[in-house]
Amino acid sequence: MATGLTFFEERGALAERANGFAVISKWEFLLSAIPLANRAWRFWKKRFPSLLVSASGTILAVCTGNTCRSPMAAALLQHALAAQPEPWRSLKVISAGVAAISGDPVSANSVHALKKVGLDISGYRSQELTQELLDEALIVLCMTDSHLAMVRSQGEPVPVNLHLFREFMSGEVARTIGDPFGGSLRAYEAARDEMVEAIPALIAHIKSRVLPRRRQ
Repeated sequence: MATGLTFFEERGALAERANGFAVISKWEFLLSAIPLANRAWRFWKKRFPSLLVSASGTILAVCTGNTCRSPMAAALLQHALAAQPEPWRSLKVISAGVAAISGDPVSANSVHALKKVGLDISGYRSQELTQELLDEALIVLCMTDSHLAMVRSQGEPVPVNLHLFREFMSGEVARTIGDPFGGSLRAYEAARDEMVEAIPALIAHIKSRVLPRRRQ
């Protein structure tokens, strides 16, 4: 597991974001014919700017070293999205770490924990979180509050859709996923199960925010 903070060591020009966070104008036109709905739409845009996005980008899972939690989270979410209709089925889920060293292999216990549910991440290699990855993401999903804080302090700009992986679950539940690094296989399985538990609510949120791209 990486210990040095390599987050955004090389910061380039900011990527164009128009395609990634565009409110679909045709909906606005249609709703304008209904005064009550139109007022609700204006309220939505003012209260929640740029949350409604087109399906052209990635979903980014973030942890620390990108060798334990976020590779598992990305694989589990990708598997769940594959059962959804388009455009959500085609969304690509990737992962990165705020203190990752690019090229490290995923931890053996992460591989074993996912193999038990039929997923193979043995070939995954870590990558550090960069501004380019943030700019390309439709939504960024962090494992803990410390990861959220790191992205908020270092991102230029900070992603609009920045959340915890377990943020959308209802009820009194833990919102963060602890680091199983160095622990037993059971600790990794517990982290895996916390991710699985969060996925239905997470997919519901993604489906409410991500719309099909309009054909030109």
